[in-house]
Formats: sequence, C-alpha cells, structure tokens
Amino acid sequence: MYVVKTPFALRWLYPSLLWHKPREDKRIFLTFDDGPIPDVTPWVLNTLKTYGVQATFFCVGANIEKNPDIFRRILDEGHRVANHTYNHLKGWRHSQEAYLQNVDLCERLTGTQLFRPPYGRGTRAQYRALAALGYQTVMWDVLSGDFDVNLTPEKCLRGVLKHTENGSIVVFHDHVKAVPRLYYTLPRALSHWLDQGYAFGTL
Repeated sequence: MYVVKTPFALRWLYPSLLWHKPREDKRIFLTFDDGPIPDVTPWVLNTLKTYGVQATFFCVGANIEKNPDIFRRILDEGHRVANHTYNHLKGWRHSQEAYLQNVDLCERLTGTQLFRPPYGRGTRAQYRALAALGYQTVMWDVLSGDFDVNLTPEKCLRGVLKHTENGSIVVFHDHVKAVPRLYYTLPRALSHWLDQGYAFGTL
C-alpha cells in the first residue's frame, strides 16, 4: 500500500528527514532509485539529456559494481549520485549493525552521505545512527508508483502531475519493473513541467 502524496503526519513524525525542498522556489527535484542497470538507466539518461534536466540517482551498490560504465556516465552528465544501500535492504528486517554496514559499503562506491532507505522503510534508531554518522536521509513528497504493475501508465502520469508542486522531491525507478509506466510518464511529465516554467535541481 502506498500513497502518491506523502501525508503531513508522516513528515511530522520524522522531521529530521528531508521530504521536500523550499516551496518558495519553482523547482522540482527528480530522483531515480535502484539503478544503475543497463536495461533502463541509459534510457533515463537519454531522456533527461533531451530535456536538459538534471536529477539525483539513488544507486544500489551491487548495481554500481556490475555496471561501472553506466555509473560513470551518470556522473559525467552532471547528475548527482546517492546511497540506496549495497543490497537494497529493507531496514525493518535487519539489525542496526547489519544495516549500517550495508550503507557503508555503498557509501564507499558513491562517495556521498546522501541516503535514501529502500522501500522508504527504516527504524528511528537507524535514522538516528545514520544522522550521527553524518548522513542526510532523503525521503520524498511525491511517489510516482511506477513500480506498481497494476497501475496504468496514464494514471501514473496523472498522479505525478496532480501532486508535484514547488520544491517537490519526486521518486521514479530506473528498474525493469517500472518500464511501462516510467517510459510513458517521464517524458510527458518533463514536457509539462517545462511548459509550466519549472526548473530542476539535484539534491
């Protein structure tokens, strides 16, 4: 179960996590989780390049090691890379020690302490420990739902366009499961936002 627009109550419960950027600026922050993978990430990069947009890629460490050339391309094209654990771990199912070790393995590859928990799931203790180590945990205020195989591409696009606003951090996935919705939604959303005068930033 998920919602496209992150509820205020959840943001209130975890105020130390980054949910969105300042609302005063007409700027959107696109993020892509789970890559880099050869079947999807190059298409995302090509699309972003076509529209002249920069984004932040929350990379899985194991995928970085499997696809170093794609990872290098992300950096070479001016995008930001960030940490999504080494093995895409769900925080609730692992001890704090194992989780932090997995995050550290990925940090050695990304060289950044910008972090997003896979599935958006971690414990308060894990978040506190990460903060003590200097990590900034980034969540979102718009979840595209592109991973949902029961969601039509058209509905995916409508949800993203309806809920994105100034300062929104929007989540897409450069993952095979997301392809039908991602390939439909991303170029149409980019075209719409640019027509509306939005700029784009990296985190």
